[in-house]
Amino acid sequence: MITSTHNSKLQLVRSLLGRSKERRESGAFVAEGVRLVEEALAAGWPFRFVLAGESLNERGRVLVANLHSRRVEVEIVSDLLLQSAGETETSQGILAVLEYSQLPMPTSLSFALILDQIRDPGNLGTLLRTAAAAGVEAVFLPPETTDAFAPKVVRAGMGAHFRIPTQTLTWEHIRAYTDGMQIHLADMEGDLPCWQADFRSPLTLIVGGEAQGASQPARELATSRVSIPMPGRSESLNAAAAGAILMFEVVRQRTGK
Repeated sequence: MITSTHNSKLQLVRSLLGRSKERRESGAFVAEGVRLVEEALAAGWPFRFVLAGESLNERGRVLVANLHSRRVEVEIVSDLLLQSAGETETSQGILAVLEYSQLPMPTSLSFALILDQIRDPGNLGTLLRTAAAAGVEAVFLPPETTDAFAPKVVRAGMGAHFRIPTQTLTWEHIRAYTDGMQIHLADMEGDLPCWQADFRSPLTLIVGGEAQGASQPARELATSRVSIPMPGRSESLNAAAAGAILMFEVVRQRTGK
């Protein structure tokens, strides 16, 4: 059992929960909590190791048994140390260090998402979770969007990282992936209401950050600018809410429901 704060595994966890540079250089990230570790295991995501607390609940103990059966290394840690190592206020008693991996890109795309200059980790994670629910096939993160594998993003994503390809790319590479698709930019001043847009053909949605909106490269890539009609007095929606409305308008149009 790990009882020292100087243990190398605990030190790695602390560094991975810090800066994105540490995650990139180590080639790993952290997933905290029973549900996220379950999601990673179900997806066949590559594990480095798992740290589990002494007082893990029944669901957590079942998970540890499943991890052992898949030959994942599990170390028991004192509850106090595990709490101090993690980022959540109340530890769920388990965390995993996972490989900084990428799901394979589909050979062709009909529904993609660009999250441009989204800097709030909670918004980014929520958008990824919504994208996975709406059937988005790939998410592209241009420069100046926050790290998709930051701990708050991973928590808010609720397993989306293990189900949908999410790649940080240059605009040049994003342009190559989305070539031939309709590119709809969410813009509160856009002249095309989203209910009137045709979202049935292959498309990419661009959702920009709340503070500055979409970047100039995003605006140059877009083939249309769509708005969300708001009859109330609110000035705007946050990025996560706007993205959810647009993604499920695509679902509605494509399913006829």
